Amino acid sequence: MIGRLRGRLVEKRPPFLLLDVGGVGYELEAPMTTFYKLPDVDDEILLYTHLLVREDAQLLYGFFTERERRLFRSLIRVSGIGARIALAILSGLDADEFAACIEAGDTGRLTSVPGIGKKTAERLIVEMRDRLGDWQGLARARAPAGTPAGAVADAVSALIALGYKPQEASRYVNALDTSGLASEEIIREALKALVRN
Repeated sequence: MIGRLRGRLVEKRPPFLLLDVGGVGYELEAPMTTFYKLPDVDDEILLYTHLLVREDAQLLYGFFTERERRLFRSLIRVSGIGARIALAILSGLDADEFAACIEAGDTGRLTSVPGIGKKTAERLIVEMRDRLGDWQGLARARAPAGTPAGAVADAVSALIALGYKPQEASRYVNALDTSGLASEEIIREALKALVRN
């Protein structure tokens, strides 16, 4: 699995972009929320990726943040939502707007996204309401000053991967003094706290 890529941005033609990583050109598809944040061509960038392997193709998707990728992964698990519609959702709504639509049951706003009809919007609301915590857990974890960038989010993500519920992982990580700690140290301390309780 290709988890992330760091390289030079060679070309951007929505929804495609080309990234040069050590002389290898990776073509990725990305939502417009990622395109809005891209630097100029020839600048270096880091993108979180999702590799989708199908019978007829291997498709690589790129996201500016881990949170966008987690939302994309949650969306493609919803019945009837494929990668194209998931990209359309992420292009039309940022993660916070999408969460607000789901929590409010706003089918009207969801149907404004190309490819989403009323029935699909209703299914999204029902299925994603239960999954909001899965991808919002990273957003709830906030790193205090002095903590390496991404360390808290990486720690929460690792705990979720180990089988802890997103809310539980966020709660234990947020309860720690993570100032100056790397993600590995945060994970170790959170696991100690989880074992004690």
